[in-house]
Amino acid sequence: MTSLARRAALASVAAALFLGILKAWAAWTTGSVAVLASLADSVLDLVASLVTLGGVHWASQPADREHRFGHGKAEALAALFQVGVIAVSAVAILWRAGERFVAGGAAAAPEAGIAVSLIAIAVTLALTAYQRSVVAKTGSIAIATDRIHYTSDLMLNAAVIAALLLESYDHVPGADALFGIAIGLWLLFGAWRASNDAIDQLMDKEWPEEKRRAFIDVAGRHPELKGMHDLRTRTSGNKDFAQFHIWMDPAMTVLAAHDVVDVLEARLCAEFPGTEILIHIDPEGQVDEPDNALAEADLLNKDIE
Repeated sequence: MTSLARRAALASVAAALFLGILKAWAAWTTGSVAVLASLADSVLDLVASLVTLGGVHWASQPADREHRFGHGKAEALAALFQVGVIAVSAVAILWRAGERFVAGGAAAAPEAGIAVSLIAIAVTLALTAYQRSVVAKTGSIAIATDRIHYTSDLMLNAAVIAALLLESYDHVPGADALFGIAIGLWLLFGAWRASNDAIDQLMDKEWPEEKRRAFIDVAGRHPELKGMHDLRTRTSGNKDFAQFHIWMDPAMTVLAAHDVVDVLEARLCAEFPGTEILIHIDPEGQVDEPDNALAEADLLNKDIE
């Protein structure tokens, strides 16, 4: 899975480099602010993709003495960096588009800009399709954020084509600048949207409720379990973590209880691969003083009794 994420990051770097060179030529040839905005986005794509590559590599490193839970959050940090890059590029595009709108002027040689944008759409479609398959297999948040950015590039390149057609062939004044403004605003929205998952991981947000309920259902099928409480979950990179307390017969031997926990862990890992599970055993009926005052504890017990 790690090698898949690394290959996807390398593909992203290669695509950004190729498109950046192509758009630099188109921006020089046409003088279009929309093409220039697209070039700025591709250059920053390259920076973000390089950071993604580094984040994926770092996150894949095994746990060590100073990072007992591994390095998975490196992907979330890389994703946040991408968000910053997207936001900076959006502000720069809005500034340049505003200047162009006030000053006026039309793009030259629109055919070059249109041709380059069509090539960019084809390359981006291929890249995002590959990224989608990698995210489905690995759950990499860094690749997922990269894919959000490149998906927005599809609209960006389509907007460039529309701007050049409207201004150069339909003689709609200011179309190039207006589309540049629209692209900048869209990128700002994409930055806000892409930040959510990364922040959730860094803040150790709980799994979605549906996933938590499915986890509880699987655990509750074990006949030796008398109850379950204090379930805590989080995600770091492409790895999930879950810890919880279970009630068991207080007369059970330590060896028997250990065997039950082993079976339960194996069942949960089969249903939720890539999850690190920590189980604490309590005598049936014992309620520890909650350190988080989790209001859901009683509900979880009722679900599996």
